[in-house]
Amino acid sequence: MAPRLCSISAAARRLLGRPGPGGRDVAPVAAARFYSKDNEGSWFRSLFVHKVDPRKDAHSTLLSKKETSNLYKIQFHNVKPECLDAYNSLTEAVLPKLHLDEDYPCSLVGNWNTWYGEQDQAVHLWRFSGGYPALMDCMNKLKNNKEYLEFRKERSQMLLSRRNQLLLEFSFWNEPQPRAGPNIYELRTYKLKPGTMIEWGNNWARAIKYRQENQEAVGGFFSQIGELYVVHHLWAYKDLQSREETRNAAWRKRGWDENVYYTVPLVRHMESRIMIPLKISPLQ
Repeated sequence: MAPRLCSISAAARRLLGRPGPGGRDVAPVAAARFYSKDNEGSWFRSLFVHKVDPRKDAHSTLLSKKETSNLYKIQFHNVKPECLDAYNSLTEAVLPKLHLDEDYPCSLVGNWNTWYGEQDQAVHLWRFSGGYPALMDCMNKLKNNKEYLEFRKERSQMLLSRRNQLLLEFSFWNEPQPRAGPNIYELRTYKLKPGTMIEWGNNWARAIKYRQENQEAVGGFFSQIGELYVVHHLWAYKDLQSREETRNAAWRKRGWDENVYYTVPLVRHMESRIMIPLKISPLQ
């Protein structure tokens, strides 16, 4: 029996056929949009500014960038297998409009389908410039955005489940910037033992230098709302062979083995996803 294809309603066809602001094709414009560069803070300087005492200072204060107040949201959507193509088409037609609309303090960082890992899954990473006030401003405006509400209703019929987290970025990682492709992306997720986030940050502040030679380090984040004590590291590679060679090269650098030795005991569970960017993703 032939597989049942996901049907697209008339409302979805209207969304797919609607051009971007001013009649523009939004997909290529979205991929070309640049984000402002964050002034790189020094992790070691922050250790002198703040006393590393988890009883007095929140992890977010000790580990995140001080110069900016960016907040990130990561979304995991598990899509019905027969609906994945329709889901991607609908996503590519609607989400770039929010990215381009200056009235919304949010921007797309990356959009992917999981290639290896959980199948028929879409992953979206958003940045909210201005922290929690920007997030609330965006949410309140979306409540009155008829096109977006129509998009959510149509999308809900294509999903099996979804979950999200609010994240902050580690001070010692570079802020994610748009990059040309083609690339594959690896999202490595670490669920840490409670109380070990500071120790994790101390070790990775030293270790990140071993993983930047091929510009593979894209971004590093830790959860604030959702499942807690979760770390996400995002890497970019040309292909799977390049990934293998780059990771093996790190082991030949003196000091990398020490980072692994001290951080592995902090982890309760770890997961790796290999992801392919959607056409609208600024990270290609």
